[in-house]
Amino acid sequence: MNVEHGFYRQVAVQDHVHYTVAFFVLVIGTVGVTGNALVMYAFFCNKKLQTPPNFFIMNLAVSDFLMAITQSPIFFINSLYKGWIFGEAGCKIYAFCGAWFGIASMINLLTIAIDRYIVITKPLQAIQWTSKKRTCIYIALVWLYSLAWSLAPLLGWSSYIPEGLMTSCTWDYMTSTPANKSYTLMLCCFVFFVPLGIISYCYLCMFLAIRHTSRDVEKLGSQRRKSAIIQQQSIKTEWKLAKIAFVVIIVFVLSWSPYACVTLIAWAGYGSILDPYSKTVPAVIAKASAIYNPFIYAIIHSKYRNTLAEKVPCLHFLSQATRRECISVSQSESSLRDSMLRRHSSGCKPMFHRVMSMSTTDTHIWSDVELDPISHPRQASYSLRALKDKEYKSVTTLPEEKGS
Repeated sequence: MNVEHGFYRQVAVQDHVHYTVAFFVLVIGTVGVTGNALVMYAFFCNKKLQTPPNFFIMNLAVSDFLMAITQSPIFFINSLYKGWIFGEAGCKIYAFCGAWFGIASMINLLTIAIDRYIVITKPLQAIQWTSKKRTCIYIALVWLYSLAWSLAPLLGWSSYIPEGLMTSCTWDYMTSTPANKSYTLMLCCFVFFVPLGIISYCYLCMFLAIRHTSRDVEKLGSQRRKSAIIQQQSIKTEWKLAKIAFVVIIVFVLSWSPYACVTLIAWAGYGSILDPYSKTVPAVIAKASAIYNPFIYAIIHSKYRNTLAEKVPCLHFLSQATRRECISVSQSESSLRDSMLRRHSSGCKPMFHRVMSMSTTDTHIWSDVELDPISHPRQASYSLRALKDKEYKSVTTLPEEKGS
């Protein structure tokens, strides 16, 4: 490339384009660093949050935090200077950090999806899956997997060069060589498309499992004439998980699919149709993925909101939603308890005691974003279907007891 005002040539665009990119990069960096720092702060302040499932969310916050703090400042400064100013070594380090932390964030999303899939659909296996030792091993594998892909261009499989407006760096997907084309194809497959397919499959299975569970609870309600509160909780749980799954998949696709499309266009041999704008905008959108995950996985969670509201004075408003949720839950439990007490007089105490236990424990397993009861695997190991079977056995034994 031609050397001009920096390590690589400047792109002939108007100054306001660079300043506009600098503004968005500054916003992304500020929100990304602040949001993920709050997640880490809440994690270390509240020991109740330091459970194996939350380790995955904490790991995601760490990778997103590092992604934002290593990429946005350099990207912002280069945009102000309208070109790359940190030399070849700086370009390689910048691109390496962006690849490592970006891939780690995407694989973290995959790990969280698999974790929730196992907990919801295979609760007995979740006892081993959620141990702290295994969780740390899985987190280490996430970083090693990401490190392998990010080190490859430094070792000769492709290379790191400036891209777009020459204010950021990434792997060389524009030069048509066997090494570059093979690396681009493998990276898109095993870092984007395959994880996306697995994430979609996991959330689809979780949604179907909760849908079947909701139907089972509804059937149990008609047979035992239980309170309608259990059915309402199941419906709310089903919709809550569906919304979370929808947001996770959509954000994942929207953040990285433009970048994947640009790289595949260049891989197919049509890189000449890509102008600097079409290569810079997808890069900015991909880097913005660091600001979404704290809100999806952590900030909307009640325990994180309570911790942040307690520790950070300017965030005290976050606890308001939690109070409303607690009031509604307490009212539901109170109504259910009253219903159980009224039915107690009819001589069905053992059966309805188990129903109350089911409504206040097993439904709660799926009612939260990151599944807090995982920290109590003995409680989480009982599925609603198993409880249903127990109810049938209790019914069959009642006539025998009366006859005796």
